[in-house]
Amino acid sequence: MFKLLLAASAALLISFHSLSGLSSAYRLDHSDPSADQPSIMPITEGDAYRSSHHAFAAPTILLDVGHGGIDGGTSEADVLEKDINLEISQKLYLLLRSKGYAVIINRLGDYALSDENRWLNSRSRHVRDLAQRKSLSEEVSTDIVVSIHANWSSRSATHGPIVLHQREGRSYLLAQSIQDAMNRLCGTHREVVWGKPFYMLNYVKQPAVIVETGFLSNAADRARINNPAEQKRIAQSIADGIIYYLSVV
Repeated sequence: MFKLLLAASAALLISFHSLSGLSSAYRLDHSDPSADQPSIMPITEGDAYRSSHHAFAAPTILLDVGHGGIDGGTSEADVLEKDINLEISQKLYLLLRSKGYAVIINRLGDYALSDENRWLNSRSRHVRDLAQRKSLSEEVSTDIVVSIHANWSSRSATHGPIVLHQREGRSYLLAQSIQDAMNRLCGTHREVVWGKPFYMLNYVKQPAVIVETGFLSNAADRARINNPAEQKRIAQSIADGIIYYLSVV
């Protein structure tokens, strides 16, 4: 399995060189289900890369790709959140790698991470999925966690990217840096939001944020985040926010 993931990661790198409301993220109010000790292999390659922004080994960034497989996330007009999350995350992964950062991505295809969780005794696929995501941040030396999602609202006029943060200073600064970059891209003036009910932000120990790239329920946002060229611009703005944060914190 690990060799297949490495091969998929290598294929992403090759393809890169050939290129010229808050309802969608994971909520869970139960106690932490990942108290057991899992064994998980990261999707990464070789030693940590070095960046011109850092005197020592570059920080490791974990990209959490929202939903997948049987869990499509939110949807609108036959556009599935899980697909948008994967496409933007893949582009973000390649952009950060091209800048010399060590990056781990937890999903490279359309599958549910709950299927990888064979260590947690729970009948809930949702609980196993969340626990699997959180445990990866503990199994590898991760400095920040960035979870990619798309949003949905009952009000079709609601639009724009929103970045959610932990109740922690570094998470807030990371969220603010990404939010500023995405506001510049989209011409919005959104503020960051404390993601109080979200599992990833409650139980991941490292500075973590959830990036809602836009609202599938809004026609303009949906067109943007479903467009490959715009997805690359979105990924670039998220990368800019991450790199700025890492260069000053």
